[in-house]
Amino acid sequence: MIRRPRAAITGWPVAHSRSPLVHGHWLKKYGLAGDYIRLPVAPEDAERFYRHFGESGLVGCNVTVPHKETAAAACDELDEAARAMGAVNTLWLDGDGRLCGANTDGIGFLGNLDQRAPGWDARPGPAVVLGAGGAARAVVWALRARGFAPVKIFNRTTEKASQLADHFGFGVEAYPWDKLCEHLGQAALLVNTTAAGMTGKPPLQIDLDGLPKDALVTDIIYTPLETDLLRQAAARGNRTVDGLGMLLHQAAPGFERWFGVRPEVDDELRRIVLADLGATT
Repeated sequence: MIRRPRAAITGWPVAHSRSPLVHGHWLKKYGLAGDYIRLPVAPEDAERFYRHFGESGLVGCNVTVPHKETAAAACDELDEAARAMGAVNTLWLDGDGRLCGANTDGIGFLGNLDQRAPGWDARPGPAVVLGAGGAARAVVWALRARGFAPVKIFNRTTEKASQLADHFGFGVEAYPWDKLCEHLGQAALLVNTTAAGMTGKPPLQIDLDGLPKDALVTDIIYTPLETDLLRQAAARGNRTVDGLGMLLHQAAPGFERWFGVRPEVDDELRRIVLADLGATT
């Protein structure tokens, strides 16, 4: 009897994750035998779980906070992005049973902009990134891969921004939050990677007056779909891209690894997830 391949979203907690909705849609759409489940992994169990992943019965999994670094340390092999970030969000077992890890957050960020704002990287220039956490690390990696420079990181804790800039080196710069307005005037791209503006969180309060009208503004938040930042940017004529597509595009490489089909991120999937969020296009 051939066992159905099973993958999961792992982390702590995972009850809120919409990954099962995304992967479940693709399994149904492509008529594939397989399952994708939520699997909570308590922090005290995480190291052992990933070190002995072959015993889980899974062909692979997604990894969410707070286990991305722990899972990366357990891998036998990491892709370029995961090595650069020191964190994974996608795991799979190869033909020899070795645990392999990838970080597709940067790929998801790029895929979203490629789909929703074609040509956005035709003339790469200076980029401004708000925040210095794990998501910012993925975004900085992605922007460097597309030739944006300098990438300027602004964070309320300047030391954390400096640590991230030092990690990437030449072409990535750190600045204190109160210097943001002085640097917006040269930006070709503005990215918010902080939780500010998310439903239930304090708003992101910045002045966009100095931002060029041809700069693209994007927010990795997707609850709400249109954040105050995006609304403010759109009102002054800037192109904007919401964060939902990043979630969808980062999921595609893992699905292909586990189930053998490269899935399409299309309008149907976007509508399904938006309906689950209680939002609209």
